[in-house]
Amino acid sequence: MSVEQSVISAVESVIEPVTQKSLAQLNALTSVSIDQSKASVVITLGFVGEGIKQALSQAVWDKVSALDGISEIQLDIDTVVPTGQHVAELPHLAEVKQVIAVASGKGGVGKSTTTANLALALQAEGAKVGILDADIYGPSQPQLFAVSDTRPTAQSNTILPIESNGIKLMSMGFLVTEKTPMVWRGPMASGAFMQILGQTQWGELDYLIVDMPPGTGDIQLTLSQKVPLAGAVIVTTPQDIALLDAKKGIEMFTKVNVPILGVVENMSTHICSNCGHEEPIFGVGGGERISEQYNTQLLGSLPLSLSIREDADSGKSPLIKDVDSEISQKYRQIAQKASAQLWLNTLDAAQSPVIEFSDD
Repeated sequence: MSVEQSVISAVESVIEPVTQKSLAQLNALTSVSIDQSKASVVITLGFVGEGIKQALSQAVWDKVSALDGISEIQLDIDTVVPTGQHVAELPHLAEVKQVIAVASGKGGVGKSTTTANLALALQAEGAKVGILDADIYGPSQPQLFAVSDTRPTAQSNTILPIESNGIKLMSMGFLVTEKTPMVWRGPMASGAFMQILGQTQWGELDYLIVDMPPGTGDIQLTLSQKVPLAGAVIVTTPQDIALLDAKKGIEMFTKVNVPILGVVENMSTHICSNCGHEEPIFGVGGGERISEQYNTQLLGSLPLSLSIREDADSGKSPLIKDVDSEISQKYRQIAQKASAQLWLNTLDAAQSPVIEFSDD
């Protein structure tokens, strides 16, 4: 076996830490070249993962440096987010690679907070991200990003999204005051949602995250049928009644062939701010059980934390205050897993056999 073949074999045997698959299984090894005793290796990942590149680099180094004839390694780890399908009637999505829905079966489980922090976590991992606040009746994203008093700019029958901390935002909350109730029937709300989505100049984005209203009503169906969703993230709490509603959300996306990327369990435990005692006041293992039942993954569990609530109310996410804090790391791991699952879905689709029929 040549030195180059030995390097290829060593690199492809490395296990990528998020997907737990080898680089050979992921077809992630782009190129290998040998110049005397120096090996130059390029790896291309289909998900954002700045937080795991050091560990992945170390794993590659450990494998390759053990080979005879190699004394120096140059390693480049690139990220290319795959582009999903798009529809002609939504031209302003042309430069958006993937559209992700964040949904819950019921309100009050932390869906909007999860959306905001997921977007910021994806950005921290290296992605260009936008948020569409589809909760027409109760938009929260302007408050979560502290831009409630900002108004978007109209330009040639289109709308320029608001930018906050590098995230592009569009919400009905930008178009009305905080005291204006949206007393609309379902078709009116769905029409307003599609107008906001279709007329916003999103520009180049790796991920557009849609903060869905709670439940399984008109807007959810409109989004699922009219927008090329790459996947959905389900947010729940461990409480049994929240899990019942989360199942309805999963079933709805399943019926319209939208892949479930995973489940986020909010308020999994309460940590006493005085003594540090941790207690699962809403139940234990609910997110894990529903993930197993629907053959998906638990993306992460988040505590019922005073700091998360305070950060949400003040419009200062933990990922804005300290991108490396313990809570921020939990959100970044959720972002890595969701992004990686989108890539795995793309790889599976590319490897699926195509059956053709002919008259011969």
